[in-house]
Amino acid sequence: MTTRKLFRILHRDLGYIFFGMTIIYSVTGIAINHINDWNPNYIITSNRISVNKEIIVLSTSMSENEIKNILEETGEKKNYKSYYFPDKKSLKIFIKGGSLFIDLDTGEGYLEKIKRRPVLRELNFLHYNPAFAWTIFSDIFAISLIIISFTGLFLIKGEKGITGRGAWLTATGIIIPIIYIFILF
Repeated sequence: MTTRKLFRILHRDLGYIFFGMTIIYSVTGIAINHINDWNPNYIITSNRISVNKEIIVLSTSMSENEIKNILEETGEKKNYKSYYFPDKKSLKIFIKGGSLFIDLDTGEGYLEKIKRRPVLRELNFLHYNPAFAWTIFSDIFAISLIIISFTGLFLIKGEKGITGRGAWLTATGIIIPIIYIFILF
């Protein structure tokens, strides 16, 4: 068996085995790259609310029933969990799947709801290596990517291979991160 044939077999078979992992890590990598733009794990919505000032007691000693009366106006009474006063003029109420913040002087505030983002949340969980066995599997995947990358260099012969155009493309792929490192550091 020639080296090129062995490389072709390794490249092909590892590519097939780790196709799913490559997609998972690529999609979650994009999500994590943009974590400052959006939350890949949760869908967070925030809506302005206004509560009737007459039911607000301007005090940091409101009862649970008074809190539930406020929640009844927002349709969240059944979701009540707890509450506290961050300061003398504001109230924070925790509900299942979110929270309400109310300015006690104006009755104005917002309702924030948090919902798990389906599928992507679970895929991100895998990207963070949640368990020792998964870390081992991820390490095997990373080593396999190195093998896939290296063997891919030698699959094609001639002017389109590593001794021709492939050399320029490979050099470009190496130079871009090096330039970026110099710019950052």
